[in-house]
Amino acid sequence: MVQNVKHLGGQRYRETFGRSFEDFQVGDVYEHRPGRTITQADNVWFTLLTMNTHPLHFDEEYAKATEFGRCLVASPLTVAIMVGMSVSDVSQKAIANLGWKEIRLTHPLFVGDTIYSESEVLEVRESKSRPDAGIVTVRTIGRNQAGVVVCTFERTILVAKRGRSVEDRIGY
Repeated sequence: MVQNVKHLGGQRYRETFGRSFEDFQVGDVYEHRPGRTITQADNVWFTLLTMNTHPLHFDEEYAKATEFGRCLVASPLTVAIMVGMSVSDVSQKAIANLGWKEIRLTHPLFVGDTIYSESEVLEVRESKSRPDAGIVTVRTIGRNQAGVVVCTFERTILVAKRGRSVEDRIGY
């Protein structure tokens, strides 16, 4: 998490977060902390909120009869948590998410597991249409508490240049 302090005058300070486009360098890896332990309430809430009616995510008796033997965390919840974990390091100053690709769910994530994520900067380039921003592509990897990779994906983000983010413009 990038955390800076902006001096407002006298003895007053304001926390600031996020990276501007110029702060990204290909090959940098950001470890996103803290981790997140997934509860059954998280999983049930998410599956019902998104109208996912597959009982493998919320019916423990059904899940016991599957090859997994217990409830699985809904895969879109895994991706959503990993994206959320990366915001302060990767997209706090984003103008827009431009897309995700190569989402891979390589190992089941179960209720009670804790997920840890990290993102590696793959590409940094100027935007051809937005002189106030650049395009950053990262690969995010999520691991469970045993270090087993459970999910990977690439994400491309339009990120404001230094001094051009909404936060910078409104003094946020």
